[in-house]
Amino acid sequence: MESKIGKEALTFDDVLLLPRKSDVLPSEVNTTTRLSRRIALNIPLVSAAMDTVTESELAIAMAREGGMGIIHKNLSIEDQAAEVDKVKRSESGMVVDPITLEPDATVRTALDLMKKFKISGFPVTREGKLVGILANRDLRFVEDFDLPISELMTKEGLVTAPVGTTLEEARSILHRNRIEKLPVVDDEYRLRGLITVKDIQKKIDYPNACKDELGRLRVGAAVGIGGDMDERVSELVRSKVDALVLDSAHGHSKNVMKAAERVKSEYADVDLVIGNVATADGARDLAELGPDAIKVGIGPSSICTTRVIAGIGVPQVTAIMDCAEAAEKKGIPIIADGGVK
Repeated sequence: MESKIGKEALTFDDVLLLPRKSDVLPSEVNTTTRLSRRIALNIPLVSAAMDTVTESELAIAMAREGGMGIIHKNLSIEDQAAEVDKVKRSESGMVVDPITLEPDATVRTALDLMKKFKISGFPVTREGKLVGILANRDLRFVEDFDLPISELMTKEGLVTAPVGTTLEEARSILHRNRIEKLPVVDDEYRLRGLITVKDIQKKIDYPNACKDELGRLRVGAAVGIGGDMDERVSELVRSKVDALVLDSAHGHSKNVMKAAERVKSEYADVDLVIGNVATADGARDLAELGPDAIKVGIGPSSICTTRVIAGIGVPQVTAIMDCAEAAEKKGIPIIADGGVK
């Protein structure tokens, strides 16, 4: 019977840190870490991909503080992609693909877009060229919702900036002209981006925000290995998701590993997180697939029922130590999923 019993294992409740002499003040602590091979976090926290936990609102709050949120998969493909899109559009150094409308769009359409994306206005374009700016104030007292926005938008004296304008230069232009939105245009007056007062202020308010190379907040999304996986992944990538999390209660299984290989081969530019595992063998086998991070933990969370229902799991401190040792040999970060105190 002894050969059937695993080694002694520890949970976080079993462990205390040994106090030792320290010369480091709390204000001097650096909490930056890697979520995956290519994504850095300013705080080592990621919110769970659970339908009671993470949608766009929490994902935005997490990213602003330096962490990241993982949008859960218990949504339709369109709704999950929309939640990702809300995070990516919530703020940016420069919005490279701003929401626009054609001048013959109706006031009703404009108001619907403003409500959906929580914005106060947007550029109006015709065949990609800037022809006006529509702001909330332009629609304030409108009673005819079928009116084309061309009759209400600002057309004359538009203030724009050329491609390559820095945020500091944009801030000066916005202040000098007492405006809140600055369209960025090329030599042919094609709209190439949008810089807003709100985004500049958010950069000041949240200096440690976790952002991509274009200044957009980072966000991940969970996907399962079900029949809609390929379509879901494709739509999430189109929405500019930063990381795909292949989510399974038991990641060390044939179908999960096959799915991971397929996603990684087709979308190599998007970081792939695979999980969950709780043993060195599991981490070692997943690492061979070339993921960008491995999620560790089977049943350690206080509200998780996997251990009760399935009777499987490993106490989390031991699971983390064993998986970290195996993943480190491949240079792959691990994420402790649940049970952390």
